Amino acid sequence: MPRLTHDSSDDRRSGQRGGELLRAGAEVLGWWVVLVGLWIVLISSVDVWELAAGAGCAFAGALAATAARRAAGAE
Repeated sequence: MPRLTHDSSDDRRSGQRGGELLRAGAEVLGWWVVLVGLWIVLISSVDVWELAAGAGCAFAGALAATAARRAAGAE
């Protein structure tokens, strides 16, 4: 049977999930910026294909760094 009352704890939980998702997205973006910057500094010539490859690899590295930090339990 559906609930007819509104539970404010549902709002808090969904707000917490949204905040966690936003924090994780910001962390991945931060790692991505750092890794792309490092890639650009270390390559000799900046070509479109090199930049695309670097951006893709940096995204994978950013996801791995975020996952490793979360697995380690660091807050």
